[in-house]
Amino acid sequence: MRFRQSTAAADTEERPDTRALIVESAERVFRTYGYAKTTVADIAREMGMSPANIYRFFPSKAALHEAIADRIVGEVEAGGMQIARLPLSASERLRLLVVERYKQTVAIMLDQHKVHEMVAIALDEQWPVVERHLDRMTGITETIIREGIASGEFVAADPAAAARCFFAAMASTCHPALVAQCMNKPNRASPEELVDFALKALRP
Repeated sequence: MRFRQSTAAADTEERPDTRALIVESAERVFRTYGYAKTTVADIAREMGMSPANIYRFFPSKAALHEAIADRIVGEVEAGGMQIARLPLSASERLRLLVVERYKQTVAIMLDQHKVHEMVAIALDEQWPVVERHLDRMTGITETIIREGIASGEFVAADPAAAARCFFAAMASTCHPALVAQCMNKPNRASPEELVDFALKALRP
């Protein structure tokens, strides 16, 4: 029995997608037990391999965590790109981009609190993956604004600067800590109110 297990583990270690399999397994364990309570040994046990084999692909638990965070925000970015391509007006796409991102953030906080823990750590430690994510989402926003300017829907302006300002104005709809502070409080603006207000600055 032990021989079969070690053979399977050896096969896994040699597969070209081993890195992706490790990330998938680690995310599954993190979601179950939380990031702080999970060790590299736990992840290795889940995969039927030794911790040393995990370290062949990831130098630390934090590096593995960062890869998972990159995957999570990548899903958000993919959704944002889909919205940017919709056959809607620029205003409608920006509104949808903000509202959907807000819903994703709330879902992570309320329905997947273990994932929220991972995201919160990434934000607190200012990982490069977070900066890359902010740049990509700002870029998606810029694309929509640029198209709105070209169609005459928005006033002529620097689309990059406009995207940075618009994205900053939406911080309370996507930053987990800010969403938690503002959610369900009547004296806070809703995502819809915020985006409507920001859109007025873009229109002629």
